[in-house]
Amino acid sequence: MKWQGRSKRKYTGAKIKSARGKRKYELGREPAETHINEVKRKNVSTMGGNRKVRLLQCNVANVTDTEGKTQKATIENVKGNAANEHYVRRNILTKGSVIKTSLGDAKITSRPGQDGVVNAVLLE
Repeated sequence: MKWQGRSKRKYTGAKIKSARGKRKYELGREPAETHINEVKRKNVSTMGGNRKVRLLQCNVANVTDTEGKTQKATIENVKGNAANEHYVRRNILTKGSVIKTSLGDAKITSRPGQDGVVNAVLLE
């Protein structure tokens, strides 16, 4: 679990005296780090009785072309990722990563670790 509360230090490096401890709503979870493989999903309970679908593995994407037509395409590998250059080597799918598909290169527009699906737009 990751704590996403305020830092215990000021920008100068001085320590802030805490008036309270950590809260449950300040906790975050580990990233899903979606890999290329047969589709594998996991449901996660969230606050308010809601749920998120974690996409753990996926090899198909809904690719939309410039005319607005959408079709399924198989994902071959990851070509680029602005978020983390090491994700390219490990073939991890995140929002904004450029993937090589059977239809051509595409950029992921959905958040696979949050939405449970890979949507992408075709690049020229």
